[in-house]
Amino acid sequence: MIWATASSVQSAEVGSVSQQGPALAHEACADCHLVDKGAGRSTDANAPTFEAIAKTPGLTSAALAVALQTSHRTMPNVVIKGDDANNIIAYILSLKESNRPSDGM
Repeated sequence: MIWATASSVQSAEVGSVSQQGPALAHEACADCHLVDKGAGRSTDANAPTFEAIAKTPGLTSAALAVALQTSHRTMPNVVIKGDDANNIIAYILSLKESNRPSDGM
């Protein structure tokens, strides 16, 4: 399966977390990965959750961009490019942030 867009790659700015990133992640990645933050496991036991990927030490948007453009032995041939890749990258990186419970103060 190849999934790509004709969008140009933007190197300086990472995409949208608000709606496009999660929607694209669900569309392109949720068959194997748990893409939402929180408890749970990926559908494919060999596929890390997006939150686990986000919390990988030293992870950068550049590293994610390369990963999204490179096929892997254990991953289907899914190639995500351009704005779609930037939006998924922004979404994954947003999962790195810790959710601090509000104590109402």
